[in-house]
Amino acid sequence: MNGNDPFWNFLSFILFILFMFFYPRLLLSQIVWKLEESAELLESLATNGKKIVTKGLKRKNLDKKLKESLERFLDFFVINPTSLDPYGIVKKFDHILTHEKERFKYFVDRIAPNLSTEEKANIMMGLSASIMLRQLAKIMRHYVELIKKTKNFQLALLIQMNIPQIERMAKALLKGTQALTNGWPVGDGIGCLVAAKLIGKSKVKQIYDETIMAEVRIEGKKCLVVKPKGPGGRLGNPGKAVEKLTKKYRVAKIITIDAALKLEGEKTGSVAEGVGVAMGGPGVEKTYIENVAVKKNIPLDSVIVKMSQEEAITPMKKEIYEALPKVLEIVRENVKSTKGKGVVLIVGVGNTSGIGNSSKDLAATEKILKSIWRKAKQAAS
Repeated sequence: MNGNDPFWNFLSFILFILFMFFYPRLLLSQIVWKLEESAELLESLATNGKKIVTKGLKRKNLDKKLKESLERFLDFFVINPTSLDPYGIVKKFDHILTHEKERFKYFVDRIAPNLSTEEKANIMMGLSASIMLRQLAKIMRHYVELIKKTKNFQLALLIQMNIPQIERMAKALLKGTQALTNGWPVGDGIGCLVAAKLIGKSKVKQIYDETIMAEVRIEGKKCLVVKPKGPGGRLGNPGKAVEKLTKKYRVAKIITIDAALKLEGEKTGSVAEGVGVAMGGPGVEKTYIENVAVKKNIPLDSVIVKMSQEEAITPMKKEIYEALPKVLEIVRENVKSTKGKGVVLIVGVGNTSGIGNSSKDLAATEKILKSIWRKAKQAAS
């Protein structure tokens, strides 16, 4: 073969043109195949999530009407209020979120009248996680079909790069659906766990809708501990509860305790302290606390336990549970250093699924967690 041979030069040119023409299509076909596989996995997970919720209803069978009703409710959505005029946006959000909660309660009361109040609260949380999982599967299917239709190579690459994270989140949502439906403690409940431990044997009372409080003494100071009502899966209304308490008591400080998103490389269960309101979500309850703190010049301190997004919605890991003594120590030191007269408000933020309202209830919580950890260890070995 001669490098100057016209035939070989022409053949090389033809092969190069064919390669440039067919290679992108071949690559696109491979990516679409992988995306299709991922979409089918997510749809399978969404179906399993629905089965978990259905099983949690504890009914031998659902008639056709109830099955259709459940199927329809899994497509439930919430439209955010307009923010063109930001004035009053928090009240708009509050109104919509309150109505959303009422719709969930009405649906669960209708489809599972045989369950207890706490079991219904768990089903509501399980439904919420299942809805998110179903929506994630639908979005993935949407992009797969769109890429097939438009042959958009750049969009296919973009979705392909995010597949590992999407699948990871979907699997976590399925575990979260199972945990919340069954009333197991999840990582996000660490703030509630600390609050229950601080309450100890003190008498609790309901201070607001799905929110309880107890009066305790820590380091010789009067403290009011607030948390969502357990052990059913609830988030409560900590912001409105704090606002109500500040009208009745002179408050020297507000301490919030919550789970927080860790950075990759940080240790799960590591504890940090800072200032501000440690609280996720849309920000409605957080706004209530911040507004009253600014109005009355109340210091805002916070303690967080770090975990990944997946760990927050799945059964509480041992590393997160073992952060409890460290958080309690920080809270006690913080209370001790509080200056001025007045009570210290301590707010345990998060999902109180599987976590009761006092230290007495924590024996059941620990029993559930030990069983989960044991099964996880056996599965890993």
